[in-house]
Amino acid sequence: MWQSYYCVTRIEEALELLAEHGAQARIVAGATDLILELERGVRKGVETLIDITRVPCLDEIVMDEDEVIHLGPLVTHNQCIASKLVVERLFPLAQAAWSVGAPQIRNRGTVAGNLITASPANDTITPLMALGASVRLSSTRGSRVAPLKDFFLGVRRTALQPDEMLVDIAVPALKSNQRGMFYKLALRRAQAISVVNAAVVLTFDGEAAAVGAQSKVTSAAITLGSVAPTIVRAPDAENYLAGKTLTDEVILEAAVLAKRAAHPIDDIRGTAVYRDEMVRVCVKRCLAGIHAGAERDGFPTDPVLLRGTEKVDLAQRLPERSLHQPGSPIVTRINGKEYTFNSGQNKTLLRLLREEAGLTGTKEGCAEGECGACTVYLDGQAVMSCLVPATRAHGAEITTIEGIAHDGQLHPVQQAFIEEGAVQCGYCTPGFIMSAVKLLEEKPHPSEAEIKVSITGNLCRCTGYYKIVQAIEKASMSMTEAPNG
Repeated sequence: MWQSYYCVTRIEEALELLAEHGAQARIVAGATDLILELERGVRKGVETLIDITRVPCLDEIVMDEDEVIHLGPLVTHNQCIASKLVVERLFPLAQAAWSVGAPQIRNRGTVAGNLITASPANDTITPLMALGASVRLSSTRGSRVAPLKDFFLGVRRTALQPDEMLVDIAVPALKSNQRGMFYKLALRRAQAISVVNAAVVLTFDGEAAAVGAQSKVTSAAITLGSVAPTIVRAPDAENYLAGKTLTDEVILEAAVLAKRAAHPIDDIRGTAVYRDEMVRVCVKRCLAGIHAGAERDGFPTDPVLLRGTEKVDLAQRLPERSLHQPGSPIVTRINGKEYTFNSGQNKTLLRLLREEAGLTGTKEGCAEGECGACTVYLDGQAVMSCLVPATRAHGAEITTIEGIAHDGQLHPVQQAFIEEGAVQCGYCTPGFIMSAVKLLEEKPHPSEAEIKVSITGNLCRCTGYYKIVQAIEKASMSMTEAPNG
């Protein structure tokens, strides 16, 4: 799919390569969108990938002295969900990140990648626009800052030049008199693209607005996704809310006015007429949630991430820049054993594992990040290997289903799947086991709801989820009882 793959260790190296290769190069961070675009031929003429995942400090979330929160270009959706700063001061973004894909996708997919993909249905763009975010774009020519409203030019089109890299996302933190909420309508609860989404940020009079009291709205930002070529504002509704106290009547009228900003289309996920009405519903639910002080209801206090319990310093794994082309070695560790591959440089990690390593326990179900049958651990985190470039394995630590058992003994999760009859046809089983093992590493005593969240990225076409949930519950109990058994 590509000819050259660079793993860089400094931003300057990435910018020099972008200047050299121009439109034929793409930056790789999560690659969850890029891999699919390359395989489907959406991004034509891309011959060089520039992997920035080993550049130190690009995954940081920090707030400066002006109370502006900065997200580095490697910040993932799961990092936003786990960040106390984001949850407390950029809550609509945390909500949107939680609605993206499944844990394996959220471990790889980055917020910056969402912005660059520029789909009007992408979830995190909507709250970032409502929050007044801007992006810093850098090249060897210099840097510039672009507000998000100027960054998007159309469907999958941005102001990013071929030699530029998005190096920072700056978002003003919510103040004590501001409240915000994101709402997504989709065809299922996980692994679904938005039919419509909306974000609302309200500023109230006073220093610390008591939501639900008689505080007046001094300003409003309402953004809508999946109803126009780009994320759009709803100016009529915003202007109407200014100076008013939230009441049922005001909320209803503002929701109706928000529809004027929508220009939806018919597609496989919904008709234009349906989307138009759902704009009203989504905005109403956001406003009602803020009015009731219930905007945080349902958001987990200790979310399931499947990220593992140890943070890996990726920069130490690859201390200097490397170039991988056909024939260049990929040196990696899989299940504790070192491998060197001289082929497979332009494949996905899934196919490298199956075809070069001969580890066929990792299954290909959809090759689109939908089914989770290809779940493996990459540097300790559960990921969909079908969405990871094979060369990302260089200098990495990988665990597949073949590495879960130890000393000839099945892992308690594997044993429980057998005893509970959770294996059925067996094709999806490796992916489910990988998710379950990582869940129990994070949460030895998960609730049923947490178990269900952990497997939202795994599809069972035999419809046997009850047995799978029971098996994970049994494994949790057996692992807890084992030391005293």
